[in-house]
Amino acid sequence: MDFHFIDTHTHLDGEEFKEDLAEVIARAKKAGVSKVFLPGIDLNSVETVMNVCRQYPDYAYPMIGLQPEEVKADYNTVLDSMEKSLEENLASKDSIKYIAVGEVGLDYYWSREFEKEQLDAFERQIRWSIKYNLPLSIHCRKAQNEMVKILRKYEDELPGGIFHCFTGNEHEAKELLSFEKFVLGIGGVLTFKSSHLREMLPANVPLSRIVLETDSPYMAPVPNRGQRNESAFVAFVLKQLAESYGVSEKEVSETTNANVKRVFNI
Repeated sequence: MDFHFIDTHTHLDGEEFKEDLAEVIARAKKAGVSKVFLPGIDLNSVETVMNVCRQYPDYAYPMIGLQPEEVKADYNTVLDSMEKSLEENLASKDSIKYIAVGEVGLDYYWSREFEKEQLDAFERQIRWSIKYNLPLSIHCRKAQNEMVKILRKYEDELPGGIFHCFTGNEHEAKELLSFEKFVLGIGGVLTFKSSHLREMLPANVPLSRIVLETDSPYMAPVPNRGQRNESAFVAFVLKQLAESYGVSEKEVSETTNANVKRVFNI
């Protein structure tokens, strides 16, 4: 293969990969994956994400963040601890540096129990993004209006980022693309039979605003739907994007890699 591509969102530090992480990484490399980005989700993941990135330097890259579904009553204490870790990492001589604040955002899919806390935690982490000049990896479910309202307040200062796991419609895509330094993260849902993305994306979203992701171990693409997702499977997302946009897989890889470089400076 004469081209490589990047999985911008994979939870390889999770328990699901505890037994065979080395094999998972080997399969990803064989499939053409040149880098993997690991989001943080909670306080425990600060350590687990870094552990994987230390095992695979210059291949696995860490993010730090409190995922909205993990926002509970103690969120301020958790964020204090996370910010301390972030500051220490950026100030240290450690060669493994955080590349983004994420995954952060809003999620009202199951419950609005911690709605106010989620809004506050999201805004606080947006301010980290600005303060430390790190892009955002944003998770949003059933909360786009609230998310956009907060982001608009900081629009001119934001360094950029990814709207992770985008599955929305034409209107939602247009609204998110109005944040000019942001791109859409496209994963396995693109390959699902029920997905409208194969038609919607080429009609409304230039390839220059898309990055690839798996969100593994979740949402494996066809033909592996229902299995544990892993980074190697991002190749199926790339293949489907190439078909949908009517371009070569190499062009998709080159364009999405350039988009990653623009957003993450990697």
